[in-house]
Amino acid sequence: MGESKRHNRHGQVMSDRRKRLIVVGDRVLISPEEGEERTKVGLYLPASAVDKQAVQGGKVVATGPGTAVSAPTELDDEPWKIGATEPRYMPLQARIGDYAIFFRRAAVEITFEGSQYLVVPQAAILTLVREEGEDDIDLPSF
Repeated sequence: MGESKRHNRHGQVMSDRRKRLIVVGDRVLISPEEGEERTKVGLYLPASAVDKQAVQGGKVVATGPGTAVSAPTELDDEPWKIGATEPRYMPLQARIGDYAIFFRRAAVEITFEGSQYLVVPQAAILTLVREEGEDDIDLPSF
């Protein structure tokens, strides 16, 4: 399982191994749509919201595992005696492929391998647009 190596023009060893961007916690990685009145999915954003950069939309490209929750304990048990267990997470509502409308002020802009993304906490997402047929978690449709 050796990785291939090459040398740059300065003789330094360079790796061909690609990097992965891992989203943590309750955060969502979004490929932003630049401020337009009508989004690509057909939602209308008022000019006041777009002009003031209050809200923005974009496609969800990755999500974190969710909010970490502690293991339930019995009232009789002593919490410090609980053995090591797999971490548990409350899953996020946002899924890869969803279109998210979110508070712009809460987003952190990053560049990864030449592409611009926004990292947004789930709490800053106002609404999600999901294609019909995707399995929803008993969410009402409008």
